[in-house]
Amino acid sequence: MPAETTGKVTFVGAGPGAADLLTFRAARAIAEADVVIWAASLVQAEVLEHAREEAEILDSAAMSLEDVLVVYERAVRDGLLVARIHSGDPALWGGTQEQLDRCVELGLDVEIVPGVSAFSAVAAIAQRELTIPEVAQSVILTRLGGGKTPMPPGEEVREFARHGTTMAVFLSAARSGQLAVELLEGGYPTETPVVIAYQATWPDELVLRCTIGTLEETVKAHKLWKHTLFLVGSALSASGTRSHLYHPGHFHGFRRADPASRRALRAAAQTAAPVEG
Repeated sequence: MPAETTGKVTFVGAGPGAADLLTFRAARAIAEADVVIWAASLVQAEVLEHAREEAEILDSAAMSLEDVLVVYERAVRDGLLVARIHSGDPALWGGTQEQLDRCVELGLDVEIVPGVSAFSAVAAIAQRELTIPEVAQSVILTRLGGGKTPMPPGEEVREFARHGTTMAVFLSAARSGQLAVELLEGGYPTETPVVIAYQATWPDELVLRCTIGTLEETVKAHKLWKHTLFLVGSALSASGTRSHLYHPGHFHGFRRADPASRRALRAAAQTAAPVEG
């Protein structure tokens, strides 16, 4: 018979920083934990207000993976509930999988609580939708190569830039010149709009607008080298298009289409369709 699991680790997505962007589920996981491991440099201290007064609080900034695993081993031995708080969403650049795999090996129960990613927080601050009809219908999440973790072949920024759609570029402010070069090499026009966000949702938040052509000088003028995210693409300034979702000519299970609007919508689609031959 399989051994019974004892103890539990909950990986908590804390969002981009602001404590009031925690989900209810995230706050509950922190409140129930015997041990809270959090990234003090990436998450605001107010998230710890949800923790019990007697909970053990550990700052992961000073801990290696091996140090964290010692806590997980103790959770097995003593039946502890551990809340491992990560910034943003645990699915992105959080070093979550290597921890999760070890938790499973140890026999711990595991839960993952999703969080607000920095890219969606920055889009909200900039008051922009990233998928504008007829302009961009995809969002590429990536980072610049050459950092601490190598990029797999074919995942360079210049390769993704060839799609010409919206990009969210993480962990790349320290090499802004290289970023601008790769975006241009991939085919973005020099005047393509860029939103640069430093410490999004923190008290010292800084959000700047520029173009790829002025990206490097903007970053250097404000001395940004960490905690910075870039949104790139025409969707950041596009207007004048309309989604079919709320068009009177569009129908779905809860709404009938207006016949005249439906005919107009079809005619517009046929006009826009490419001619073969």
